[in-house]
Amino acid sequence: MRDKTNSSFSYTMRILKFSQVFMSIGILVGVFSIANNSAGIVSSVLFALLLIGSIIFEKKLQNTLKERIIKEAEELSTLKNTMFSNVQIPVAVIEYSGSIKWANKAFLTMCEVNELVGKNIKNIVQDIKPNEFTIAQSTYEKAIKIKTKEYNMLVEAFTKVEDKQSHMFVLYFIDHTETNLLKKMIRDQRCMLGYVCIDSFEEIMHSIEEVRRPMLMAIIDRKINLWFKEREVVVTKFERDKYLMVFNRKELENMQERKFDILDELRHIQVGNELPVTISIGIGYNLSSLNASREDARAAFDLAQGRGGDQAVIKNSDKYTFYGGKTKEVEKSTRVKVRIKAYAFKELLHEADKVYIMGHKGIDMDCLGAAMGVYRAAAIMGKKAHIILDEPTFAIQALYNRILESNEYEDLFISHDIAQDEIKKDTLLVIVDVHRTSYLEAPEILEVAEKVVIFDHHRKSTDFIEDAVLTYLEPFISSTCEMIAEILNYLTDKIKLTQIEADALLAGITIDTKNFVFKAGVRTFEAAAFLRRNGADSSRVRMLFQNDMDFYKARAAAIKDAEMWHPNIAVSEVDGKIPHAPIVAAQVADELLNIKGIEASFVITSKDDYVMISARSLYDVNVQRVMELLGGGGHLSVAGAQLKDITPLEAKVKLKEAMNKYFEEGESK
Repeated sequence: MRDKTNSSFSYTMRILKFSQVFMSIGILVGVFSIANNSAGIVSSVLFALLLIGSIIFEKKLQNTLKERIIKEAEELSTLKNTMFSNVQIPVAVIEYSGSIKWANKAFLTMCEVNELVGKNIKNIVQDIKPNEFTIAQSTYEKAIKIKTKEYNMLVEAFTKVEDKQSHMFVLYFIDHTETNLLKKMIRDQRCMLGYVCIDSFEEIMHSIEEVRRPMLMAIIDRKINLWFKEREVVVTKFERDKYLMVFNRKELENMQERKFDILDELRHIQVGNELPVTISIGIGYNLSSLNASREDARAAFDLAQGRGGDQAVIKNSDKYTFYGGKTKEVEKSTRVKVRIKAYAFKELLHEADKVYIMGHKGIDMDCLGAAMGVYRAAAIMGKKAHIILDEPTFAIQALYNRILESNEYEDLFISHDIAQDEIKKDTLLVIVDVHRTSYLEAPEILEVAEKVVIFDHHRKSTDFIEDAVLTYLEPFISSTCEMIAEILNYLTDKIKLTQIEADALLAGITIDTKNFVFKAGVRTFEAAAFLRRNGADSSRVRMLFQNDMDFYKARAAAIKDAEMWHPNIAVSEVDGKIPHAPIVAAQVADELLNIKGIEASFVITSKDDYVMISARSLYDVNVQRVMELLGGGGHLSVAGAQLKDITPLEAKVKLKEAMNKYFEEGESK
């Protein structure tokens, strides 16, 4: 409407100017006509009067227009001065330097001051940094907190009319405190699911007198129900050793703050039971739906049990969080599981046209020994088998040479390139001593193999190989060689091994148990006895582990330079330039535990473009958890990690950070 009025004034002024020109011409014509007749006088006077009238009208019109412009300017000035002054949204205008030029009442109330003009906004609101604002962006948003309120700050840039180089910003503060509080309340009340299972239930019950078993079960039930009830967690028992939990996000945070100390409470139960009472907890942190939470809880629960139990595992998307894991794995006396796995493996061997065996990078004695055992299993079933190995390591060189010298194993080892070309639909790929894709000798083989079998004794990691037709993963077993030795017992009644195969399996058990000191249970010695009956000789096995003098000197130097980071933790470094440094590092880690007062050892060495860490422990230090924080893994007492594109000094820094985080999580004693 205002634009139309301005246009009308403009057109009127143009018409007046145009008519005044013609009137002036008429007056001039009348003056020249006065000498001829009296009509010239009349016309001149008439045009003069019209000209005077139009000029007077023009002046009045200009005054009217000026008055209207002044009135509108006053209205705009009043609007500018009162704009946002009384609204509830805090608004402020600042210069590029941060100096406040203007602020409304709501902004003053928000900052709890009476006057702000001229002060720097950085001194008023710490989270606001004017140098973050840019003229290139039309608007800028940032979430800030002022006292107890949460705001979404919107910033709009503009330039002064009189100074095109001077920039200013208008700040609007939208209060989102209640909205965020409601969102948090909704998020906190979302339900999630979890599973609880008593580990080694049968073994625990058989370790106590029969009359005490109901009492033990009642105590376990009471402690579990009471602990979760205090945290408003609904627990229901659906099997004699399994429970289902329903809870919300807030209660999960409470359980995390307590670091699931129910694990410790149950472990201290003692009513005559020889084995400690431990549980596995799997929780699915998935707020999208209960079904999705259930699936994640099942995956977390399987991982907790695959890692030996006595721990809580939370799965949040692809991220896993661990609590507990202090107790060493309990050896299971029953052989039902191994018998079932052996029968299933026998069927798979029967259906296969050929068998390929693969281990992990940097193959060791346990890996090669287990591969030799699988080779014999395939031979028993009349199947041709090959071990995928591009290059032997120093750790297996002695055994590798013995195998090559035997005519029976002439074509046993093949490269991964040949294997990749020859694998067919009915080919069986057997993976031993590893269950992580990234640790395989040749990960690309996994992509072409349709039938995969996994035998491993390491604690289950988050990046385990999925979709295997058969997986036998038992962390309580001392070595993969022990596992394969038990499998062989169930393949046929009259098993016959060659001396090399028996020695290889016994060597794997010996190296992983540190001469039957670590994790050597009843079944370990039974497996060793089985191998001795089949021709294994301790003297020949011992010769496979002989080292030269340079090895001993390198070990002695690393032990001499070891540092004590904690009262019972030793850290050392082996020069990566010496031959076979990773093997020396592993031996140094073992030797350090022979020193009184040392309960855990970490030895760092470099190889090619990565740094290796060998970790060993006694008692309650879970070195597997420390190594997992660095991307590695292993067992509670034997673990390791590889860090790529890093120096040994940087690896030490990362190791210290991982150890500090481990102690903060309460994973240690």
